[in-house]
Amino acid sequence: MSRGRAQGAGQPLLLGVRHHGPGSAKAVRAALEASRPCVVLVEGPPEADPLIPLAAAEDMRPPVALLAHAVDEPGRSAFWPLAAFSPEWVALRWALEHGVPARFIDLPAAHTLAWEQDEQDRDEQDKDQEDKDGEGGGTDAGAAEQGPPDEDVRVDPLGVLADTAGYDDAERWWEDVVEHRGAGKGDALAPFTALEEAMTLLRETYGSGGHGRDLIREAHMRLRIRDAQREFEDGVAVVCGAWHVPALRRRTGVAADRALLKGLPKVKTDMTWVPWTHRRLSRAGGYGAGIDSPGWYAHLFAAPDRPVERWLTKVAGLLRAEDRTVSPGHVIEAVRLAETLAAMRGRPLPGLGEATDAVRAVMCEGSDVPLALVRDRLVVGDVLGEVPDTVPAVPLQRDLERTRRRLRLRPEAAERELDLDLREETGAERSRLLHRLRLLGIDWGRPAASRSGTGTFRETWRLRWEPELAVRTAEAGVWGTTVLAAATAKAEADAVSARGLADVTALAEHCLMAALPGALPVVMRVLADRAALDTDVAHLAQALPALVRSLRYGDVRGTDTAALAEVAAGLAERVFVGLPPACAGLDADAAEEMRGHVDAVHGALGLLGEVPAARDGRLRARWRAVLRTLSTRDTVPGVLRGRAVRLLLDEGELAQDEAARLMGLVLSPGTPPADAAAWIEGFVGGSGGGLLLVHDERLFGLVDRWLTAVPEEAFTDVLPLLRRTFSAYEPGVRRTLGESVRRGPGRRDRTDTAAAGAPGFGPGVDEARADAVLPVLRLLLGPDGDDETRGEGAVVRR
Repeated sequence: MSRGRAQGAGQPLLLGVRHHGPGSAKAVRAALEASRPCVVLVEGPPEADPLIPLAAAEDMRPPVALLAHAVDEPGRSAFWPLAAFSPEWVALRWALEHGVPARFIDLPAAHTLAWEQDEQDRDEQDKDQEDKDGEGGGTDAGAAEQGPPDEDVRVDPLGVLADTAGYDDAERWWEDVVEHRGAGKGDALAPFTALEEAMTLLRETYGSGGHGRDLIREAHMRLRIRDAQREFEDGVAVVCGAWHVPALRRRTGVAADRALLKGLPKVKTDMTWVPWTHRRLSRAGGYGAGIDSPGWYAHLFAAPDRPVERWLTKVAGLLRAEDRTVSPGHVIEAVRLAETLAAMRGRPLPGLGEATDAVRAVMCEGSDVPLALVRDRLVVGDVLGEVPDTVPAVPLQRDLERTRRRLRLRPEAAERELDLDLREETGAERSRLLHRLRLLGIDWGRPAASRSGTGTFRETWRLRWEPELAVRTAEAGVWGTTVLAAATAKAEADAVSARGLADVTALAEHCLMAALPGALPVVMRVLADRAALDTDVAHLAQALPALVRSLRYGDVRGTDTAALAEVAAGLAERVFVGLPPACAGLDADAAEEMRGHVDAVHGALGLLGEVPAARDGRLRARWRAVLRTLSTRDTVPGVLRGRAVRLLLDEGELAQDEAARLMGLVLSPGTPPADAAAWIEGFVGGSGGGLLLVHDERLFGLVDRWLTAVPEEAFTDVLPLLRRTFSAYEPGVRRTLGESVRRGPGRRDRTDTAAAGAPGFGPGVDEARADAVLPVLRLLLGPDGDDETRGEGAVVRR
């Protein structure tokens, strides 16, 4: 093909590229410099034409993306990502730098969004029809295999070209043919001419690519190119995917192209720029036109020379930052190995494969563990782009942007932890913002377990900004123009539409954490109505813990929880009345579920006792009476009776002798083994149950004697229950219990009965081991604590 075909008289300059290809980007820049067109047309949605000047803003930093969303349904959206090494971005920047008009010529986003919605609806209808056909006895297999008539086979153009050239990897073929070619050397249009020839042959062989959408997009692009030619004559340059170049070169009638576009569905659309990330450019991120190694491609595009040497130096810096021993000598040897591997493999220059193999062999000592870090941090990377404040945005997004800047919360692509102290105003405001965003479905942050300490005044969040959150923000804009107003409206709507009582109590808790006083009246009214009508004790017990937790937020967050205290007390009273009859006659699974509710209520009342409104002790006294009722009723399953006894024992409301007596009654020969095993599970299961057996030899002896007396035919039935109970203990507790079983209860190795320690402990006191703690005590208590330390030592020795 001659150069005249690439750009002849009256013909546009068609620059076929690979999306996000640094070699294509360099070639586009060289071609534009050489041809100096009067207008640059780029594959992209035309609605974004007013946004093109923003690409030249100082605070616009790729990767970024064009976001289009339906005005009436913001969740219906589409992205057009652009990186610094994307040919389209390079073309836009060249046009802006040289004062040349730039325009997008792809199918409008208004049609794209409507089209995708129609396809989604059709897919759902087809799925429903398949389900119906499946219920009716099957589908027509012959029709399913035949498929639509005259449908072309979709192909991967780069994969076909790589396979034709004898490569088993399309990425490696592209690197050898394009990336390692060197832009700007010789004829600037030669790469595009060769690529157009290849795509022309592929389209002649395989057809248009399998979807009518490509034909419609190309028809629209041809119409826009004709419009530009009428305005600028021969000075038109087009940057588009290489696959489309043969179709844009082909001469077709205007009427035929317009006929293809007639009757397309359409929706009202808004567009803006949003930040994007390298990780979302990768194929692993789910982006259809993604690439395997955006970090590597960004390096190739930015490196002025010696890209392999610079890359391996960057890898060495990363590994050294992770405390790996990597020296300049490692870098030199890795460069030599990469060049040797490229020569052995017949490649013009080392690529990412050779660099990776060299890093594994030289810097990672053959291990793939540090190599995974290199791939995650450098080959893919967490680079996050930036967009200027002047980009179009919904009011909610602007308010979020102002708030996060004021609170110094910077969006980052990499996940990081944020520890907040709610006693500080900044920490409290950050917490409120993150909780409000979660309520709106904008999960910028997720709560995590705090590692910096305990207490209700601490919160830990894991923050990670994803590009899709821009869509969530646009969706949430229907609730209000500010984060506070939107979260309040959303909470009120969620309260009215909540399905269960537990959902409403969880929402009340969230409103307090998010500081939404405007939503609390509605939420509390719905909560009171639901609590009054709900007769299911399990629902009431499930709702109480979240409500009690909410009461405690007033201590640190400064919120008024007086209304919650009254509702919580009423809810607790309803639980007290309904729990004993609800526990009668339950099967094993229902009893186990109810035990979880009993534990939750017990823990909730422990917190409620610290709330001023409940300090009179009435609720705790009522709850202890309920537990006594449960512990003595024969109609209550054993797991619940045992749990009630255990909770009373932990509260100090039941003496050790009484607990031992109740256990002895349950473990008597007249009780079926399965019921006795369930009682044991309820009594010694959970936190601290093993320590009861370790320190109380009477309880341990009762369990031991009962277990040895279980008949053989019943032992296999109770074994799974007991195994589940005892396997939950900590290793040290299990080991101590095993040693007690080995020597038998009541029999300890001792030579002096008078010197025997407390039941369950070894004989006497090892004074040498006791004295070993004294230096530590001195360090803890300081010089002024010497007297106290000596006193402690005396106590220990005694």
